[in-house]
Amino acid sequence: MPNLFSKTQWNAYYSKKRIEQQWMQLHLLGLTRSEKVLEVGPGLGLVTALLVNVGYEVVTLDRVPRAFAYPAVTHLERDICDLRSEEIRGHDAILCCETLEHIAWDKVGSVLSAFRRSGAKYLIVSVPYMGFQLTFDVYMNRTTCRQYFSMKKLLFLKDFRAEPGGGHQWEVGYRGYRLADWEKRLTERGWKIAARDFTAHCRSVFHLLQPAS
Repeated sequence: MPNLFSKTQWNAYYSKKRIEQQWMQLHLLGLTRSEKVLEVGPGLGLVTALLVNVGYEVVTLDRVPRAFAYPAVTHLERDICDLRSEEIRGHDAILCCETLEHIAWDKVGSVLSAFRRSGAKYLIVSVPYMGFQLTFDVYMNRTTCRQYFSMKKLLFLKDFRAEPGGGHQWEVGYRGYRLADWEKRLTERGWKIAARDFTAHCRSVFHLLQPAS
């Protein structure tokens, strides 16, 4: 199976902010006692490769064929909106990052329930977060000075405009999609929050979840 993307595309996709988002997945997974991992939405395969390299047993899942040749892990071609829990049994942890915002808000709950019924001990999820936040970074030495500034505010007063063609259908922080609403949806579907964290430049909220009972 050849790679479906060029080196130029790969390098353009994995920007600094995306690398930070990928690192957070690995960090939270490292807080668990997991060996078998189901990775939902593997993208171009960076996290897959890192997991395999360190010794995790990985299965990927997406509604389209795998976009990379290596590592040659088992791939399930499924739409998560139609996913049955018995199809994904046997995994210690499920990684589902930057994926759920691509489906309608009213369908997310059924996906979370399927994950819960699968018997996984952990679920790591992330979605875009646009609540109020302030980021200010400065780096300086004798020859270099660079800075980054970003502030998001008042988006809770605005309606999110769904993107066509499978783009983002909602994002946490807009009207009707508060962080509290998102966490309520997670807990209503049988999960308890073990840890919460945020990435700054990529502006995502991460949750490490465990079954509530």
